[in-house]
Amino acid sequence: MNKYILAYHGGGGFKTKEEGAAHMVNWNNWTASLGAALIDPGMPAGPSKTVTADGVEDGGGSNPLSGISILEAESMDAALEMVKDCPHVSIGGTIEVAEAMQMKM
Repeated sequence: MNKYILAYHGGGGFKTKEEGAAHMVNWNNWTASLGAALIDPGMPAGPSKTVTADGVEDGGGSNPLSGISILEAESMDAALEMVKDCPHVSIGGTIEVAEAMQMKM
């Protein structure tokens, strides 16, 4: 099995507390549906800064990170299949999926 990093971008911006609560119910249902494949549900990310050779920039660039998770799947296609129903997408966000590479350090 391979590990995949899910990098959430955008989304959020709920107009009411009830909208946010409803999203959390959908999020919890989705994460539960992944079972043992969800190795680390991760966490949301706050405002970010980007470090470059020229210094530090506020805001995280054009598509700032809004959270991360780690899951395990047989292949990239299997990981994408698991992610396609994530409620983050239904609130206008996107999810970047990348295989975690195995490296000896």
